[in-house]
Amino acid sequence: MSKIKDPFAGERLKETPFHPRQSALNLRNAWSSWNGYLFADCYYEAEYEYFCIRNQCGTYDITPMQKYEISGADAEAMLNRMVTRDISKLRKNRVTYVCWCTDEGRMIDDGTIFMLTCGSPSLAWLRKSSFGYKDVTIKDLSDTVAALSFQGPTSCEVLKKMGLSKIDTLKPFGIKHFKFKGGKLMVSRTGFTGDLGYELWIDPKLALDLWDALYAAGEDFGIQPYGETATNMARLEAGFIMPEMEFNEALKTIHFQHDQTPLELDLGWLVDFKKPHFNGRNALLREKEKGTEYMLTKLDIQGNKPAEESFLYSDKACTKQIGYVTSAMWSPVVKANIALAMIKTKHLDGDIWAEINYVKELRQLSKMAKCTVMKKPFWAPARAKATPPGPY
Repeated sequence: MSKIKDPFAGERLKETPFHPRQSALNLRNAWSSWNGYLFADCYYEAEYEYFCIRNQCGTYDITPMQKYEISGADAEAMLNRMVTRDISKLRKNRVTYVCWCTDEGRMIDDGTIFMLTCGSPSLAWLRKSSFGYKDVTIKDLSDTVAALSFQGPTSCEVLKKMGLSKIDTLKPFGIKHFKFKGGKLMVSRTGFTGDLGYELWIDPKLALDLWDALYAAGEDFGIQPYGETATNMARLEAGFIMPEMEFNEALKTIHFQHDQTPLELDLGWLVDFKKPHFNGRNALLREKEKGTEYMLTKLDIQGNKPAEESFLYSDKACTKQIGYVTSAMWSPVVKANIALAMIKTKHLDGDIWAEINYVKELRQLSKMAKCTVMKKPFWAPARAKATPPGPY
């Protein structure tokens, strides 16, 4: 695995196994860093890549995600003590979305379990969580598994053309295993775009073979790579949370309660109070009984000016501040001005106004825009849950 020097950060960044193919396609040479890896912010133009996700199919390199194998007789008990969801119900070849908290109920991170995957390094917390369990082994697979997120309405058709037998029978949050070039390819029907999509997991030695096979099969289906900016646009339309936008990881914050709880993030469905004790249970139970002060809320906002970093008020005169926007955009597919926002719970049933600051022809301008609370994701096509998803 080669490394290059980032001239801005002054650190040595690793290249993912897919980098030789990605670098040839990155016309803007627009790179960022994630967990010590070089990865693309965009390849050509973020909105173009976004439309590839929504109308065709695209690949996003998720190799930098942290991946852990937790094994042993006490592995399930240890994880059930750590995460808020009851994973004893997790069946073989299935994936489940989870989060884990401090004893104060503040969210450390979220991720998925089949192996444990998450956005930030969690080895130290996993080792701490395993203390007292006799038979638990934690193996860091972060650098030994290459992974591509493959998303979009034509993604299933491409995988079928690539020869993945009965891939159209794979249900959401399901896993299938395939033989590939003398090795193994694991496919999960998961993703971060709210649309039909899959994630492909493979030995790094076979990463380029996988890329070439996927792009050969996808040539007639509009396959393109996409970067972090397009990913952020798609996940906002799906109503998914992003670290450092909707929540701060509790182990990284300095100020008291500048992090969030799962209940504040509208993830109460991930918290199972019926199972035995888990980290943060008592604090979260008290919060549930008392009610949350803030709630992450989806908003449809008047006009077409994105309400980025806007304050929210209970009236147009801005006399009472009731919250703030965490993520915002004009959605090309939904044709709406959308946002996620933290709003004081007691004001959710009243009027909500956003103070939007923007620039027009070098002039700093401001406007007030009425907001409407939305209950469902902004983008949730039927094919995302359908099995088989059907041709597009």
